[in-house]
Amino acid sequence: MAQTASPARAWIGTILFLLLAPGVIAGLIPWLISGWRWRDWGGLAWVVVPIAWILIAVGVVTLLHAFALFALHRGTPAPVAPTQTLVVTGAYRFVRNPMYLSVLNIILGQALLCGSWWLVLYAIIVLTMVVGFVKGYEEPTLTRTYGEQYLNYRRHVPGWWPLLKPWRE
Repeated sequence: MAQTASPARAWIGTILFLLLAPGVIAGLIPWLISGWRWRDWGGLAWVVVPIAWILIAVGVVTLLHAFALFALHRGTPAPVAPTQTLVVTGAYRFVRNPMYLSVLNIILGQALLCGSWWLVLYAIIVLTMVVGFVKGYEEPTLTRTYGEQYLNYRRHVPGWWPLLKPWRE
């Protein structure tokens, strides 16, 4: 396990990782795919556009919140500089993978705004890769690192479908 970082170092590392990982996956690549050209939804715009912006806004707010929790726990979401304590507060009380779900919300919101099936396909590819990473690396690593605490958390908090009421330890 990594040494506890100073608060400044944790925030800097968290912000850099935010820009490098979700910034590229949910920002740069969707822009390269779609050019962020909005589709003219005509008479459906009053339904489609607000749903798209809600997906994007919820995704961005939840993503920033989840990233901040790692910095507040003096670590980063990056596997090379984790926290020393398991983060099970905030959004993590509802679902184990709020960052990944947030990134998918952002991509799917952009897919709706742009009317892009390519972005939907990209979201499916991202989901497949993320689930593979979670199952193959993240869950085994968290089990080894935090043991029974993580296993208990995993038993009570779903990985992909948020709870309606927050889990309490």
